[in-house]
Amino acid sequence: MENLIDKRQITARVTKITWERIWLHLEVEVAYAEDADKDSGLAFYLINGLFEPKAKLKVTGVDGNTYKLKLNITNPGTGLCLPQGTYSLVICQNKRQMAKAEIAESLVKDMSNASRNFLYGGRAKVYSVTFYVTEGDEGLPFIMYVLAGGRTGISAPVAHNKKGFHPKEELKKQYSKVNKPFKVDLYWKYRKKYKNKSKKTVILFMSEQSTSISTNLKAVKDRMIARGMDKDYVILESYRSSVTTPRMGLQSWLDTLKKMAMADFIFLDDHAPLLDWLIVDKDTTIIQLWHAGAGFKASGYSRWGHIGCPAPYSCHRQYKYGIAGSKNIAHFFSEVWGINDSQVLPTGMPRIDEFLDEDYRSRKTKELYAKYPMCKNKKVILFAPTYRGKNKATAYYPYELIDFERLYELCGDEYVVLFKMHPWVAAEVPIEEKYKDRFADVGKYPNINDLFYFTELLITDYSSNIFEYSLMRKPMLFFAFDEIQYSFSRGFHRAYEESAPGKVCHTFDEVLRAIVEKDFEYPKVEEYVEKHFDYIDSHASDRVIDWIILGQLPDSVKKDLAEDAAINKELETLDFKP
Repeated sequence: MENLIDKRQITARVTKITWERIWLHLEVEVAYAEDADKDSGLAFYLINGLFEPKAKLKVTGVDGNTYKLKLNITNPGTGLCLPQGTYSLVICQNKRQMAKAEIAESLVKDMSNASRNFLYGGRAKVYSVTFYVTEGDEGLPFIMYVLAGGRTGISAPVAHNKKGFHPKEELKKQYSKVNKPFKVDLYWKYRKKYKNKSKKTVILFMSEQSTSISTNLKAVKDRMIARGMDKDYVILESYRSSVTTPRMGLQSWLDTLKKMAMADFIFLDDHAPLLDWLIVDKDTTIIQLWHAGAGFKASGYSRWGHIGCPAPYSCHRQYKYGIAGSKNIAHFFSEVWGINDSQVLPTGMPRIDEFLDEDYRSRKTKELYAKYPMCKNKKVILFAPTYRGKNKATAYYPYELIDFERLYELCGDEYVVLFKMHPWVAAEVPIEEKYKDRFADVGKYPNINDLFYFTELLITDYSSNIFEYSLMRKPMLFFAFDEIQYSFSRGFHRAYEESAPGKVCHTFDEVLRAIVEKDFEYPKVEEYVEKHFDYIDSHASDRVIDWIILGQLPDSVKKDLAEDAAINKELETLDFKP
């Protein structure tokens, strides 16, 4: 690439550096010489010390001569973190290097505040992004240094015993070193043995979070069988719970690895920890059918740097596709998984096929009134928040924040309240006997979506249950008593109060008042539906099957995938050497 930087036809300086979770935002002010080309567009690249382009920043807006840029450091478009290195920002025009960005003098004093450390691996490792100016250079060149490091000792080492090591910890290390390589080797032996052995395409429905099939996996599998595809395809299943059974038996591993080795397609329903370290054959297509429609809680790489976040390389990096309800919200999912927006297909959620089926709805509604007769001729309020706590073992809900007596009085002859807590919350709702004619704990009811049919008002917080419920086009309230703390510890992947499809309350008094005054801010529901659903029908499972298994991707999806591939190809071929 021709280097015209010294001609100074264009000069540029970074005037602002900000962060939005894993997104780096830069504002770059560009100045043109009198005879410079002011009409051709500009492209912005991060170039490492070996003159290799490792990322092309996305231009999100232009205000006069100021360009607004953004970059996802966990996935600059390659499906991997921005590599370690020392980067400069080079501005190009018509495939020519025109300028190397400098730092505005007014920004220099704040550069250390703009640097970020993202902790992972149990807070024992860090991915660090540092901005600085070097000594001895003319001007103030923009320099960004990326480093991945680990915890090191800061004091003299202390021996645990006479031999200088801790036997138990050493045993754990050896077990890990031997166990994982053995399983990887076994997978590839199985792969060699079974690959192409079957003349039929092999589909594996797999969960490492549950011992039974459910939600999106079940919907797609059932639809394949309904279409008679089980005659032309081999359908395999593997369901295990790494949460409740972290150490699987040998036979479980043999069965799972064999099925994975046989599979042409692997459909997942959530994070599969074994795929954090087992890299499958490139000819195997992995698809994530995550259950979450689109809530607020940050997950995966959206919460990088928070406790429990993934490592730089994880299971998510192996997805060829994921799914979402609409193209508008694809970026929420791609951010979570560390893949590109184009890989998130707006098929809709397969589990909603049954939810939208009128015959199913009619049948379930009758069953619900029979099961909960207290709801007949009443307006049903469903209280269904998410859990608090770090994981399933520590999950809870602070029931003391609910004023049961005042809520009971409010119900009068108009309302009844059903409490459906998150499945991880083991403690039952403390409903006193005197309240049981208007309150009921329905935590053991298997499918929350069914309950939406006769619910008039949903009270939740940060849960993704709003996704399906919004299609009922009924009001919601959000009891977000810990919004500030939750946003700091767990993180949101979008502005909470702006995005919640209903009124946000921070105290239970506000919740009660909103119910009495029927102040639900309902128009937000209609806006939510418009944004989150490209299709409102019962054919999402068919789209997953047709687009992914049968390879019938829409032209618009093919175009987006091709554009991303072209950018990555460009990064591989551009030459920034002096």
